[in-house]
Amino acid sequence: MCGIVGAIAERNITAILLEGLKRLEYRGYDSAGVAVLDEAGRLQRRRRSGKVAELEQALKDEPLAGRLGIAHTRWATHGAPCERNAHPHFSGDGLAVVHNGIIENHEELRTRLKGLGYAFVSDTDTEVIVHLLHHKLKETGDLTTALKAAVPELHGAYGLAVISADQPDRLVATRSGSPLVIGLGIGENFLASDQLALRQVTDRFVYLEEGDIAEIRRDRISLWDNAGQPVQRETVQYHEGAEAADKGEYRHFMLKEIYEQPKVVQRTLEGRIGQEQVLVQAFGPQAADLFAKVKNVQIVACGTSYHAGMVARYWLEALAGIPCQIEVASEFRYRKVVVQPDSLFVTISQSGETADTLAALRNAKARSREEGGYLASLAICNVGTSSLVRESDLCLLTQAGPEIGVASTKAFTTQLVALLLLTLALGKVRGGLEEGVEAELVEELRRLPTRLGEALAMDKTVEKVAELFAEKHHTLFLGRGAQYPVAMEGALKLKEISYIHAEAYPAGELKHGPLALVDADMPVVTVAPNNELVEKLKSNLQEVRARGGELIVFADEEAGIENGEGTHLVNMPHIHDVLAPILYTLPLQLLSYYVAVLKGTDVDQPRNLAKSVTVE
Repeated sequence: MCGIVGAIAERNITAILLEGLKRLEYRGYDSAGVAVLDEAGRLQRRRRSGKVAELEQALKDEPLAGRLGIAHTRWATHGAPCERNAHPHFSGDGLAVVHNGIIENHEELRTRLKGLGYAFVSDTDTEVIVHLLHHKLKETGDLTTALKAAVPELHGAYGLAVISADQPDRLVATRSGSPLVIGLGIGENFLASDQLALRQVTDRFVYLEEGDIAEIRRDRISLWDNAGQPVQRETVQYHEGAEAADKGEYRHFMLKEIYEQPKVVQRTLEGRIGQEQVLVQAFGPQAADLFAKVKNVQIVACGTSYHAGMVARYWLEALAGIPCQIEVASEFRYRKVVVQPDSLFVTISQSGETADTLAALRNAKARSREEGGYLASLAICNVGTSSLVRESDLCLLTQAGPEIGVASTKAFTTQLVALLLLTLALGKVRGGLEEGVEAELVEELRRLPTRLGEALAMDKTVEKVAELFAEKHHTLFLGRGAQYPVAMEGALKLKEISYIHAEAYPAGELKHGPLALVDADMPVVTVAPNNELVEKLKSNLQEVRARGGELIVFADEEAGIENGEGTHLVNMPHIHDVLAPILYTLPLQLLSYYVAVLKGTDVDQPRNLAKSVTVE
């Protein structure tokens, strides 16, 4: 969400900072600001609530010029979106900080700093950082040393950039759970939360790793790791074609976006989890108070996003103990709904402009103005500037980045991650989580990008399996529990891009009708993590084999399912059952992709479909 840009150069850097903020607008924000050390050695600041355009106008009205500066776009977590809460934050007249993330122990630090004589002028957690740094700077006399001394006292997630009027030769920065990248120039260097912000000035980047501290000067950078030891990081050079709108080395955008999933899942987690807990404030400044009142959840979405909501229903009821209803938006908007008391209305959309989902939100908001309406609305969305986000009370932005392929891939998995974070946040605030569950799942989420990489490493195996579908025209997908929506998503992907008729069923429903369709020409695709339902699933698979059906089984390596005549087994790495729906989605995406390639269809722009359905 929030965006950071910084620069130190021999030229005026104000326009560079402003352009960097414009390039980060896709992330979503509600205010923007810039601080520049002017030619007279004074630290000057401009901040505005609203869009970067408002800040740009402010800089036209009252220009700033300087060779050292930092800038920021903020999405409110602590304190309302307004000018006094916008970044950069100052301590005195000579020290400025911008910050992405959440400081969990800000109340404790605020009390201590007030005792030291510091006066607070905002409601943000960020202001404790700048006053703490000011205090350390008085003790040490060196900005870099002060940052090193302050970092151990900050608990939570943060990406920080700091400048001081007393030390105009440097920009210092650090990260913990929130990304930062240094852009390398000639006689000038830059900093940002995303390399896209700096592509107009450089193509060479150094990515800070967790716990790194950086001192950035015009002619050099110095780095220290989380143990305080000097360290060097690899310089990465980007060439034209590395942008999201270019396929790069991939044959299709869809395949590129499938392979981006470990990275974008990591990005979606950054700044949202602490050491052992979900950071509830990531959902907005009023989230904790609202979540404490939630007794029910109503989810509304379309297509792939609807499948994500179906998985979330299993999570919300099993982990958080909260009743959950999920409905297709095009149906929900046209029927009379009985609203359960204290319901949170959750919408899910990749674009944030899906017509039916927007209409459902607007209907729900109209109901909320009546007695017995919804408690609040929350959007899970990939586009921070979208109508859905603007019109919702709360939001959690996925960080999938631009998705070009019409068939959604990385947007779906980041939606699942966001919905699991929502589940844990609601369970935490309401006390519905069993002891130790939050810490366990936060640790599993940290490992998730690596596990997704392991699943993608099975690419060639899945490509081989796809050959079984070369002459097929119909397919069944089966799953049990939270894997049933995953099976639905797999069927949707196959029909979207290969034009094979595909249906998904809960595996236990086979004998209630679909079994009549099973024969040698009807492949049956099954997802089988190793959970309490796996033995029942094995029985369902035997029903298929007894009718001559050909099975393609994506199974946990510990599930005890074996290859055999008519059974094609793809062993999946073991993963915690709660996260299995995310992992098992990837091979189904790959299967659909390779089947479509074999069929010779238009993978990225399948017939009759649009990326964003903005009409009814």
